[in-house]
Amino acid sequence: MGVQTLTHFGRIAVNPADRRRESRRPAVGRVQLKFENESPCEVDVDLLEVGESGFRAYHRYGLLPLGANASFRHSEAAGMARVVWNWRHPGYVETGFVVVR
Repeated sequence: MGVQTLTHFGRIAVNPADRRRESRRPAVGRVQLKFENESPCEVDVDLLEVGESGFRAYHRYGLLPLGANASFRHSEAAGMARVVWNWRHPGYVETGFVVVR
């Protein structure tokens, strides 16, 4: 079923990674991100999964700004991606990205 968290309203929240429409495959390595107009401007995150239209990574930078665009480079692709979700865990954050070009 994936990771679940109880919200402060008593509802179960499902990790956004469990709701995607396309298959992803596990991946490892670093992703270099350079945000256009956000702080932090440049960060390296750790790759978890990749797919045709996006990727998932984890890091300790806190919540990355939703909707922010960043150029990215990892071992399987490079281009521009948008932050579409964050999922906070104790000690780290997972972030989902959609490739926009």
